[in-house]
Amino acid sequence: MNKSFIRESDSEEDEEIQAPPGISLGAHNYITPAGHARLKDELEELVKSERPKIVEIVSWAASNGDRSENGDYIYGKRRLREIDRRIRFLTKRLEISVVVDPLRQGDNDQVFFGACVTVVDAHGAESSYTIVGVDETDAAHGRISWISPLARAVMKLRVGDTARFHSPSGIREVDIISVVYKEIE
Repeated sequence: MNKSFIRESDSEEDEEIQAPPGISLGAHNYITPAGHARLKDELEELVKSERPKIVEIVSWAASNGDRSENGDYIYGKRRLREIDRRIRFLTKRLEISVVVDPLRQGDNDQVFFGACVTVVDAHGAESSYTIVGVDETDAAHGRISWISPLARAVMKLRVGDTARFHSPSGIREVDIISVVYKEIE
């Protein structure tokens, strides 16, 4: 069958930005300065470097003639759609972002966005978490989203307070043993 009779999905229904759980569309996207810089760097890399390379490949492949069996053309068009989708996502995320610098908290002993909180559970296991934006979460490095159950439970508490929250293993209690504000990398 001729490629001109097959419609490739260009619908933007699946491309729309889905707000992360707990953040309604139109709400602010709280983010640290380092996280904001990473998103901007990724957007710049896509716009100035990666997209132009793919456009060049697609135009070269298109000039080769039959596009229906041209792998470079088909893959290039698909990759171009992925890049454009990511560019739209990053642009919208950066538009609604509110940069919150944890260093401005000073010597605050209360937990707010950007705090590095050390907690101990009922079994005596100690853990440290840094409360960051939705786009910056990284469990391997102890960075949790400000909308996570643990972060919501410890928010506005102080050293010595106990927080209760729902976790996948049930209701848990943790005691806050330290709150530090430092630069997040």
